[in-house]
Amino acid sequence: MTTTTDVKTQECPYCSGNGYFQLLLGGSETCKSCEGTGKKS
Repeated sequence: MTTTTDVKTQECPYCSGNGYFQLLLGGSETCKSCEGTGKKS
C-alpha cells in the first residue's frame, strides 16, 4: 500500500515553482505566468 501526498503547493508548471526562467545567454527573466510567485494562478 502506497500513499502519495502532494507536499508542494500548486506550483507554476512553466517555471517549476521557481518564479523565473534561467536564460541560455545568462541572467534570468521573471515568469509571466505566475509573475514571479512560483505558484499556479
